[in-house]
Amino acid sequence: MNTTVHTTANIVNLEAWKAKLPELKAQYQTDHPYPHISIDNFLEEWAAEKAMQSFPAIQDEGWIHYVHVNEKKHGLNKMELLPPFIQEVITYLNSDAFVAFMSELTGIPNLKADDMLEGGGLHQSKRGGFLNVHADFTVHPHKRNWRRRVNLLLYLNKDWKPEYRGDLELWDRKMTGVEAKIAPIFNRIAVFNTDDDSFHGLPDPIQCPEDMTRKSVALYYFTEEKETPKLRPTNYQARPGDGIKSVAIWLDKQAVATYTRVKRTLGIDDKMVSKVLNIFGGKKK
Repeated sequence: MNTTVHTTANIVNLEAWKAKLPELKAQYQTDHPYPHISIDNFLEEWAAEKAMQSFPAIQDEGWIHYVHVNEKKHGLNKMELLPPFIQEVITYLNSDAFVAFMSELTGIPNLKADDMLEGGGLHQSKRGGFLNVHADFTVHPHKRNWRRRVNLLLYLNKDWKPEYRGDLELWDRKMTGVEAKIAPIFNRIAVFNTDDDSFHGLPDPIQCPEDMTRKSVALYYFTEEKETPKLRPTNYQARPGDGIKSVAIWLDKQAVATYTRVKRTLGIDDKMVSKVLNIFGGKKK
C-alpha cells in the first residue's frame, strides 16, 4: 500500500531547482526579446495532477469575466473562494523561500509576493478566448510604492495540442514581430520580466474543443520602491496588419485605463471589473 504523505513543503522540489540555478539564471537573463524562461515539470508530479484536478469550472460567483475588445478570459483571485489545494500551491509560490528563489533566478533583489493576487490567481479561457498583446500594469493598485517586476504563469493543461493555439507570444520591444512562443502545456511555468515594453499575449482566438479550457495560475512579484513609481495601466498594442481593429484596441485601452485610475483612487475591489468591462465588451459568453 502506498503510504506516501505529501505536504506543502514538497509541492516543488526547490533544492533540486536551486542546484540548476546557474544555468537557469543564464538562460533567463540573456533570453530575447526580454528576460524570460519556461521550465517543464516544475511542480512535483503529484502536486501538478492534484492542482489540475482541483481547478474549478468557470462560474459566475467569484469569477471575474474579462470580456471586452482586448481580451476574453475569466479570473478568480479571492483566496477564500479557491479550492483548498490551489490555496496551498499559491501559498507555497508566495512563500519567502520561493520568492527568494525567484529573486535569484531573475536577478531582481528583494522581490515581494502579492497576497492580494491583484489581477492574478486563476485564469481560464474557453474556446474563442484571447488576450491582445500588451505590457502589464506597472504599479500595484493598492500599494502605491510597489512596482510590478515579474510574472509567473503555471499551466495546467493536459493533452494541449498545437492546433488549439493559446501559445503565450513574446513580442519584440518595438512591436514588429513575435520573438518567442511558449505553449501552455501541463506543469510548465513561464516566468518573465514585466517592464514597460515587455509585450506579450495570446491574440489569436483559442481553438480548443468546447469541453476544454486553457487553465493557468498567475502570480505577480513586486519590489517596494522608495519613491512612488509612475503608474501605467495595461498597455494594449495593435499588431502590424491589425488595420481598423487598431482603433478599437486603442479606444478600449483608454476605457481600461480610466477604470484603473478610478480603482486606484477609490480603492474599489475587482468584483466591479466584470460590470465595468462588459459595458465596453457586450454580453459575456
